[in-house]
Amino acid sequence: MLLDFARTNVVTISPDASIKEAANLMTNHNVGSLVVSSYKKPIGIITDRDIVTRVVHLSKDLYHTKVADVMTGNPHVLGEELSLFEALESMKDKGVRRFPIVNEEGDLSGFFSVDDVLYLLAIEMSAVRRIIESETPEAAVA
Repeated sequence: MLLDFARTNVVTISPDASIKEAANLMTNHNVGSLVVSSYKKPIGIITDRDIVTRVVHLSKDLYHTKVADVMTGNPHVLGEELSLFEALESMKDKGVRRFPIVNEEGDLSGFFSVDDVLYLLAIEMSAVRRIIESETPEAAVA
């Protein structure tokens, strides 16, 4: 089940919040994206890159520009019942790096990103390294 591999402490923001509030949330939670939600439903995603390219670059006011004006709306979502393989296929097929995860009712229940995949791969590669090290001739002598 995908929710086993995803983050369940999703940082969310209202579409009516200001870009300044979004930047503060990203900084305080050390994340590069926020799920924009309304009534527990993911309605968009806003990233640090969105803020730079759609607000700062265009000299828009951070305090008066709303998240809804900058976010990417109608995000692709993944169901929490999907397998890890199915989630990876969706990432590849849709060319999307970040997915809100929803339950059967469509409510936000998690977040899955390329960073999560890289983290899982790093853990697996570390385990493989330990196996290889334990099979070296030096390990057999010790």
